[in-house]
Amino acid sequence: MQKVKIFSGSSNRPLAEALCRQLELPLGDVAISRQESGEIHVSYREAIRTCDVFIVQSLSHPVNEHLIELLVMIDAAKRASAKTINIVMPYYGYARQERKSAPREPISAKLVADVLTTVGANRIITVDLHADPIQGFFDIPVDHLTALDLIIDYLGSQSIHNPVVVSPDAGRATTAEKLAGLLDCPFAIMIKNRPAHNQSEITHIIGDVEGMTPIIIEDLIDTGSTIVNVVEALKKKGAHDAFICATHGLFSDNALKKLSHPNIREVVITDTISIDDSRSGKFVVLPISPLLGTAIKIITEGGSIATLFKSDSKKISG
Repeated sequence: MQKVKIFSGSSNRPLAEALCRQLELPLGDVAISRQESGEIHVSYREAIRTCDVFIVQSLSHPVNEHLIELLVMIDAAKRASAKTINIVMPYYGYARQERKSAPREPISAKLVADVLTTVGANRIITVDLHADPIQGFFDIPVDHLTALDLIIDYLGSQSIHNPVVVSPDAGRATTAEKLAGLLDCPFAIMIKNRPAHNQSEITHIIGDVEGMTPIIIEDLIDTGSTIVNVVEALKKKGAHDAFICATHGLFSDNALKKLSHPNIREVVITDTISIDDSRSGKFVVLPISPLLGTAIKIITEGGSIATLFKSDSKKISG
């Protein structure tokens, strides 16, 4: 680890600081500024020649600012002769644009992957991609971690009465089924359609939820509208107040207010994205730095990333 240097972009400095404490390393000194024209300027204030550089940057709001800032940081590190440039991107922005759903649309998740690789990134470390195939968009190694174990451990400590895991759509059904198996409880699936981006309508519920405590599992929460629709649909079917579990809390617009819904018991997320301190007491934030720190140690010292995925080999009682 002597040649490892960790630097932070502006998207989530608290996470970078927690990661450095986990690894017992100092946070690298880098100056990031904006010129009056809005252009981003980066200057590393310490030598990084022949070092393994890790840049911590989530592509959260404002996503385009954080993306360009990251690209400039990569370019500066490459020109400073860093040995490797590793991007710790807990939240991969543009991941929801991973395929064409209509004619004449882009595949922006692939575009971002191409740009990162072309600029000089050697490795990507990310958590719970919106779609697993995004890993294949890169021609460099991608370490795709998951926060599912953190969520499972937390839920297992809560003694939830009569739980049922709910997938808000078919895309999360596999994760919901796995979580339900580990919690030894049933699961249900919501069927919905999307009339427009960030809009959804619940049409059917597959599975019995009456008299049960829903655990809704998602990869991210953006505006909160879908979650509220799911919670209200479950309530109409006789379910109790729900637990909401997600890796990434984007919380766009007035999502925090929406998630204060009286039928939501807790919102469990991780700190892959910097969280507003104005959130209510029902939000539980699980630290992701231990997972990222262990991954960095494995990458630099050797070993298997697969050892971090414990959920396939354990089962807990709800």
